[in-house]
Amino acid sequence: MDIFGELPARYRACVKRPEVLLSILYSVLLFAASVFVSFYAINYATESASNSVTDIILSNIPAYDVDGLFAWGTLLLIVFIVLILLLYPKRIPFTLYSMGIFYMIRSAFTSLTHLKPYPALPSNGNWGVLLNHFLFGGDLFFSAHTGVCFLMALIFWRNKILRYIFLGWSVYMAVVVLLGHYHYSIDVASAYFITYTIYRINEWLFPKAQRVFYEA
Repeated sequence: MDIFGELPARYRACVKRPEVLLSILYSVLLFAASVFVSFYAINYATESASNSVTDIILSNIPAYDVDGLFAWGTLLLIVFIVLILLLYPKRIPFTLYSMGIFYMIRSAFTSLTHLKPYPALPSNGNWGVLLNHFLFGGDLFFSAHTGVCFLMALIFWRNKILRYIFLGWSVYMAVVVLLGHYHYSIDVASAYFITYTIYRINEWLFPKAQRVFYEA
């Protein structure tokens, strides 16, 4: 199958369906709003952080310098997801709706309890103010990097290749955030259970977008 050769036909099919175009617009707006809310939730959690606590895993392993693995793993994940959505525009609405609800719910969790991150090595990377805010803030519960990868695996579950790519990416991010002491072990473990629930909520909220997602 010629993935790139069929690209114009995919976009023409979307243009011919105003409901799909509207769904794309609404999903982009929801996702943008979720990023805005998440920004302020991270800021609130970082400023309100109290004390760190012991952790059955982090208390027994040293902190490793994994800033590069963490940051580049995140940036490559973003690029990979954007590329998939640009190649298959009908998959944009359900994916962005799901991610928007994911970040909205996570922002609520983040704002509830204000633990200080477990002692870790200082970040040596020059990632810029905005990236440092999102990557190394005080938002702990639950791990977004683990959860987003798992959410993508659930969304693209019927595609075996993408399913295993995202599952592998999720495990990779889980290991990296624990080695770097960026998250407590409960942040990582709970991400899988909460993300699965969020996915089911999205199926209930956006059935039409999901049907469009699975269209040939």
